[in-house]
Amino acid sequence: MQLNKIPATVVTGFLGSGKTTLLSNILKQANGKRIAVIVNEFGELDIDAELLRSCPLDCEDENTEDAASSAAVEENGIYELANGCICCTVEEEFLPVMKQLVERRDDIDHILIETSGLALPKPLVQAFNWPEIKAHCTVDSVITVIDGPAVADGRFAHNPDQVEAQRQADDSLDHDPSLRELLEDQINSADLIVVSKNDLLDEATRGQVETTVRGRVSDEVKLINVSNGEIASELIMGLEAATEDRIGKVHTNHDHHHDHGHHHKHAHDDFDSLSIKLGEVDSDKLITIIKQLIADNDIYRAKGFAALPGKPMRQVIQGVGQRIDSYFDRLWQADEARSSGIVLIGKGLDEASLTASLKAAEV
Repeated sequence: MQLNKIPATVVTGFLGSGKTTLLSNILKQANGKRIAVIVNEFGELDIDAELLRSCPLDCEDENTEDAASSAAVEENGIYELANGCICCTVEEEFLPVMKQLVERRDDIDHILIETSGLALPKPLVQAFNWPEIKAHCTVDSVITVIDGPAVADGRFAHNPDQVEAQRQADDSLDHDPSLRELLEDQINSADLIVVSKNDLLDEATRGQVETTVRGRVSDEVKLINVSNGEIASELIMGLEAATEDRIGKVHTNHDHHHDHGHHHKHAHDDFDSLSIKLGEVDSDKLITIIKQLIADNDIYRAKGFAALPGKPMRQVIQGVGQRIDSYFDRLWQADEARSSGIVLIGKGLDEASLTASLKAAEV
């Protein structure tokens, strides 16, 4: 790596794989390192950016002041790009943000980029070969986060050895060819693979997950298992992979989409993202309704915030498949409207009927 280039870590991974938790943990370990974060999420509410923004960085503490005052930063160092995945809007949005960071390079030690769950890493990494970025930045590594329990459930990617009956019974997203290709592309671009949610697996299953993932990546790609997104930042930062130099040789299923600018159909054109705003809700009722909607519709991911009557804290709801997690993340601010919002990502979603179903949880 040439001297004085700012290293950038690109964190990619599937919907709900645990990218945001991982990033929040890395930010907590900033230790005076000045990190600029670019977050991009598929969905109007930009919920993952919200989660990162409310991550407990404890900015009153003088030691973390530098970490929170990175380049031209708003909201604890988080750059929110507008809607759409980074790869599709990269020409319009990624370049201006990166130029801004390059101008302030003396104030930045590291850049973290969280791509949307539906983003292709390759075009983003190729952007680092643009002369005005290449002179000052390098891709330290591409990290792909994989949901361990999803792999254990056989929902990792299409497995030809699976019993046909089992495959028919399981209409999960991994039998969807566009999603399968997307996951393969994210894995093929990786320098490091993080298998998340290890705490939800027993030792035998962990070994099985590792074998499955190992079978799909080249030997030089490292594999790290993590629980609750907890990982020492030195395992993730400082890899000096200079991925931009090799990414052109990586074959992905979507290479042809990017040959002539951005005029072709993208894998993500197949997906709907609905953002539904609600008032205060009954949390149990809302979660029951979301589970039912996931069972009845082609919904891959549900996530959002809930305002509960009489509760001073905001509840975060995140759902992948039938597993829905909820926890309170922070107090409602005095000047903040106590409203709820849910983003649903899937295919062929009927906004009117989904909105009507969710509104039944309002109190």
